[in-house]
Amino acid sequence: MTILREQITGLVLAGGRGSRMGGVDKGLQPWQGQPLVRHALQRLQPQVGPLMINANRNLDAYAALGAPVWPDAVTGFPGPLGGFLAGLAHCQTAFMVTVPCDSPVFPIDLVARLAAAADAAGADVALAASTEADGRVQLQPVFCLLRASLHGALEAAMAAGERKIDRWAERHHCVTVAFDDAGAFFNANTLDDLRR
Repeated sequence: MTILREQITGLVLAGGRGSRMGGVDKGLQPWQGQPLVRHALQRLQPQVGPLMINANRNLDAYAALGAPVWPDAVTGFPGPLGGFLAGLAHCQTAFMVTVPCDSPVFPIDLVARLAAAADAAGADVALAASTEADGRVQLQPVFCLLRASLHGALEAAMAAGERKIDRWAERHHCVTVAFDDAGAFFNANTLDDLRR
């Protein structure tokens, strides 16, 4: 069975506090003349079927970008897994893939490679990893493809206090896909990062 593009919903994660950026709404910060979240949506759109955004502030500004916006169902900014859970609650396809709003140059073959690896292994979760300059493989767990049927398992894990993507993913049949270009996973954590 091949996982088709139309079977994958793309979710852009823009629900964080932006604390390392001084509390600004990171997804709405401009980069090369457009909000970061728009870059993520444009990069993801050709790789998936439906698109969604997870955001907890400025919902109208996000909705104006044309994709449905879903806030976290769990209060208190629970981190990326809270975004995963919000997305899975509204996912109408067999799979969902997540990308953060602050990595505007992620690979254009990200979803195809995650889906191929998950398909080949019969896995429930596929996580991206980058090969760093020193040869070290660095997990990039916010770039994640997962089966929509994991919604209940994630809900239970979060209710039990789980907040780490990789720790949760390890409890399921999970594969890691290493990408050679570490720079593709650059993420803007501070306003200085964005300027650079």
